Amino acid sequence: MSTLKQQLKADVVAHMKDGNKVALATVRNVLGEIETREKSGKAPVELDDLQVTSLLQKEAARRRETAAIYTEAGETARAEAEIAEAQVVETYLPQPLSEAEAEGIVQDVIAELEAAGEPLTLRQMGQAMKSITPRIAGRFDGKAVSDMVRRRLSGQ
Repeated sequence: MSTLKQQLKADVVAHMKDGNKVALATVRNVLGEIETREKSGKAPVELDDLQVTSLLQKEAARRRETAAIYTEAGETARAEAEIAEAQVVETYLPQPLSEAEAEGIVQDVIAELEAAGEPLTLRQMGQAMKSITPRIAGRFDGKAVSDMVRRRLSGQ
């Protein structure tokens, strides 16, 4: 079982003891979504931390979008409830990287790969992304990272 999923399950108990109904309901909903995702499909699977993080990001974004819709409709109480749920979900997400930090990781990985062999070209972009993605996943926009790698490998 992934450590993030274990943390969510442990927090259900903690939120019950604290009487935090919003956090309790939100974490239970997220755990339900994880279980649904694990059981859907031909064979049951166990989500790892990276997959759980991705699911949490989608859940937080969905709640923020719903809050925006409620705000436009003048339903401020419902919008505030959605934002409160999004904030609970976001506490389980890793701290996002700044653009400079992401750029530094890209530079470091490419330097490591080049030290192990020849200078990389755009043809080896997949190789570079394969090494970069686990270090950045869930903490910075993947498209922006891809653009950074492309610029670095094309010599710009």
